[in-house]
Amino acid sequence: MTAHVYAMPPGADFPAELVQGLRARMADSPPEAMARVELIVNTARMRRRVTDLFVAAGAGFLPRIRLVTDIGSQALMPGLPVAVSSLRRRLDLSVLISRLLDAQPDFAPRSALFDLADSLATLLDEMQGEGVSPDTITRLDVSDHSAHWQRTKTFMEIVAPFFGPDAQPDAEARQRLAVQALVAGWKLAEPDHPIILAGSTGSRGTTALLMEAVAGLSQGMVVLPGFDFDQPDHVWQGMDDALVTEDHPQYRFHRLLRALGLMPAEVRLWHMATAPDPARNKLVSLSLRPAPVTDQWLTEGPALPDLPTATREMTLIEAADPRTEALAIALILKSAAERGQTAALVTPDRGLTRQVAAALDQWRIVPDDSAGRPMALTPPGRFLRHVAALFGRKLTSEAMLTLLKHPLAATGGDIRGPHLRLTRELELWLRRVAAPFPDETVLARWLDRQTDPLAPAWVDWLGRVFAQVDIPVSLPLSDHVARHLRCAELLAQGWESLGSGQLWVDGPGEETRAFLTNLTTEAAHGGILSCTDYRNLFEAVIAKADVRDNAVPTPGIMIWGTLEARVQGADVVVLGGMNDSIWPPLPDPDPWMNRRMRHDAGLLLPDRRIGLSAHDYQQAIAAKTVVLTRALRNAETETVPSRWLNRLVNLVGGVVERNGPQALADMRARGRYWLQTAQDMERIIPDGRAPLRPAPCPPVAARPAELPVTAIKRLIRDPYAIYARYILKLRPLNPLHPQPDALLRGTVLHSVLERFMRDRPVETRAEAKARLARLTEETLLEQVPWAAARLFWQARLARAADFFLDDVDQNGGTPLVLETRGVQPLAPLPFSLTGQPDRIDRLADGRVHILDYKTGTPPSRKEQTHFDKQLLLLAMMAERGAFAQHGPMEVARVTYLGLGTAPKAVTTEITPELQAEIAAGLPRLIGSYLSPDKGFTPRRAFQKENDVSDYDHLSRFGEWDMTVMPTTIMVGQ
Repeated sequence: MTAHVYAMPPGADFPAELVQGLRARMADSPPEAMARVELIVNTARMRRRVTDLFVAAGAGFLPRIRLVTDIGSQALMPGLPVAVSSLRRRLDLSVLISRLLDAQPDFAPRSALFDLADSLATLLDEMQGEGVSPDTITRLDVSDHSAHWQRTKTFMEIVAPFFGPDAQPDAEARQRLAVQALVAGWKLAEPDHPIILAGSTGSRGTTALLMEAVAGLSQGMVVLPGFDFDQPDHVWQGMDDALVTEDHPQYRFHRLLRALGLMPAEVRLWHMATAPDPARNKLVSLSLRPAPVTDQWLTEGPALPDLPTATREMTLIEAADPRTEALAIALILKSAAERGQTAALVTPDRGLTRQVAAALDQWRIVPDDSAGRPMALTPPGRFLRHVAALFGRKLTSEAMLTLLKHPLAATGGDIRGPHLRLTRELELWLRRVAAPFPDETVLARWLDRQTDPLAPAWVDWLGRVFAQVDIPVSLPLSDHVARHLRCAELLAQGWESLGSGQLWVDGPGEETRAFLTNLTTEAAHGGILSCTDYRNLFEAVIAKADVRDNAVPTPGIMIWGTLEARVQGADVVVLGGMNDSIWPPLPDPDPWMNRRMRHDAGLLLPDRRIGLSAHDYQQAIAAKTVVLTRALRNAETETVPSRWLNRLVNLVGGVVERNGPQALADMRARGRYWLQTAQDMERIIPDGRAPLRPAPCPPVAARPAELPVTAIKRLIRDPYAIYARYILKLRPLNPLHPQPDALLRGTVLHSVLERFMRDRPVETRAEAKARLARLTEETLLEQVPWAAARLFWQARLARAADFFLDDVDQNGGTPLVLETRGVQPLAPLPFSLTGQPDRIDRLADGRVHILDYKTGTPPSRKEQTHFDKQLLLLAMMAERGAFAQHGPMEVARVTYLGLGTAPKAVTTEITPELQAEIAAGLPRLIGSYLSPDKGFTPRRAFQKENDVSDYDHLSRFGEWDMTVMPTTIMVGQ
């Protein structure tokens, strides 16, 4: 019997043309005949749109619309065993893989346990869908493969019971059993009503089996989406080798037609379905020819239609970075909304879709995102992940405060405000006392200093919350889940309420609660897990779940995955992220079978996913108006354009006979318009002005009347930091988890050398060196709690000991001032300079020598002249008697003593000329900043472009760059 196969070209609005063609076919039949038609579609979105189109056409009967997956439902096939859930199958497999890892620890790290279970479950689904048994794989010849594949064969024997006759099937196995039963029934008695299977490509074996059966029915019809009617017969005939051509967009149709015994020319056009631009379809078809025959570009390219005409509705955007790409896409979607057009972004890149949605939010445009949001990124999902991260780990201040500050913490009753106030007080105290691990003793110390009457109940609540996770033992999965749930709900409800606060409220909360309920139901199959294994399992499982946003979307503005794009129609289609590894996405790693083994076993090759993505691309690029976008760089490196975009650009640019170079230039010119608009927007803030590089200008009375000598360098290089620190009184917070950083290293060095020089006895060089080593060890034990840092710093100072002692001996001075504060008024200015030199030595001639210790590289003489004036200013202070107990002192020289990896001394002789320069320069600098119209410019003269200020976020650096001139802003008037 002749198979009945129809198709629509790429770009045709598949659901609309399907409905129109079906209505036309049934026009001469009685109205009730439509109700007897059985229409099988591949997605729920397709079913909804087909239903909407029938309803919009007016009163009448609907066909019986079913999904392909409905065939395996219990209602249609009640005699088949019930399918197990996907989660249960993965938990069952995780138990088996855990045993494998215990027996063969070198097979994979234990952290990969649940990734392996997921990938193996995917393999089992595929084996069941393609009708491949474990016996087929165990019979494979792997003699020329590594021992890893031998272990795979062994593991197939372990999971063989999942394929036994008494095994409970999963969804894919049940679907195949249902399709086989249905096809067997049709062979005995054909249906007496039309059956139409529409929209599937036959990429999975079970679906292809159903398509073959439907096409062979006397009243059966298969309608293929995106069939390339422009592809020549000789290309179709050359697609037999799956290893070479399975990544082609039309390969699945070729395989289906071969199975049905049809030639491509026998595929009929469904109704009058036409592509929006047939000329463009010819161009794209030629660009996608299989790699072995791309030489046909040379012969068939000149026969293409005029390319500027074929590409007049195409735009190519090549953005500098993903941010600019996202903003350009958002502008295109906004423009379409303003014109009343429907517009859709189609991309597999979920990072790009989030950036575009964020950019659209500034115009209050909410796109209809078909994929929703990853559950792991919703507030309840993040909250649960933070709680899970505590299991089996010592509680840190950072982890505790992350949870306490979460918007869902303490949301039961009217306690959120007091909770945040107490959290703030605790955080400031923890930073002040440097308590990285807030155990009961630490919290009790904080409570002793509190007068808030709510503090005792609040601390008691914290103890009850975090006691839930302080059980570092292996437990059944069900116990882990129950403990996780108790801790999360107790943390969400607060210390005065019952229930679970706002944790399970609204759409994301309800869906997350349902997710946890499902995990609880299936937990009995998860075995015994350590806390680490449970954390990894929870992260892996929640990463697979999505949540639909409950915000009302803006009509006509959509974000689609490539699957949704097949069944929708839009006036403007944006294909975003057209870079390799996105279009097409990288194949998932397969730890079980390599490419050749898959081919020999009859499984799908990794190229199948590439071919499906290519088919999605071929359909989407055929839309009426299409925009292709890519970023030339990502956060790490230059990107590579998608292979299909690369082919299209090379083909268009090379067909000179059909004005290809002009067509390509026009596409890029249209793209530059949107890029320029995006760049203009980046330079504009909401009130219409360009982003400012602020130079705040406070009242003179608010400006500092005193600065230390160490702040003068900052005043020269980054005046804004002086404004923020000394006028706004903003100081960086201490870290929650102190680290052995450069600041602590400098503190330790100064403490060691001060103790060494303060009470120095008469001693030999060996005794001095031994005493210095002993003081170093003592100081490190007192101030540095990290054993590795102590050893490293002790060795570092030991290497510099001889250099330091040589300097002490050569200078021959007597320590006069050690870490003593001095104050020097700068009359007639209302300003004083303060300083605390590391050391001032009195020399034999009565003059003094000022020294400063550095753990890094000391500043050069040129840097001291223009920026690092610390020692020169201390010299001026000493000359003027700023250190009162010693009176005025004549300074011979100043020295920066670098005691880092490469010890070095930088000495400057103090001459009368230099003294006069210092005495004149400082009042001029301070007087300038005491002027009422002088602003404090951020990053005025940084040494390096990538230097960081503690106040960059406050000055909004990043919205402006160093080429922007500062704008004086009067503040505090």
